[in-house]
Amino acid sequence: MIDGPIHHVGVVVEAIEESVARYEKLTGRVASAVVELPSMGIRLAFVGSLELIEPTSPDSPVGRFLVARGAGLHHIAFAVDDLAATMEKMISSGVRFVDETPRVGAEGHLIAFLHPDSTGESLIELVQADPRHSISEKA
Repeated sequence: MIDGPIHHVGVVVEAIEESVARYEKLTGRVASAVVELPSMGIRLAFVGSLELIEPTSPDSPVGRFLVARGAGLHHIAFAVDDLAATMEKMISSGVRFVDETPRVGAEGHLIAFLHPDSTGESLIELVQADPRHSISEKA
């Protein structure tokens, strides 16, 4: 039911500024500005299609991830045209979501995370891109 392309890959990091510099050097791309999403307990920046995520608290979901698993791959995000309709279809077929309804994420996109129990323990995010923004703008 997920038929869109990969939108981005989320990577948890310990220090966002240090990681931005590292990934800019590795990819030859310029990072977006670092933004803070207090409701999610994170700071993030995009370097191309990599989303670098630093927790702002060890008690946030990403903070607990960092403590338990260390820095590294966090999630894969897929683009969808209509997030609400995709969620409805997937829920009706038994897929569980972390998010009950779409919410606003980075860059104003609507997002929802599938529950790892429904994905073989991988965290998958669905993204309905706001047409005013594009990851390709970060190149």
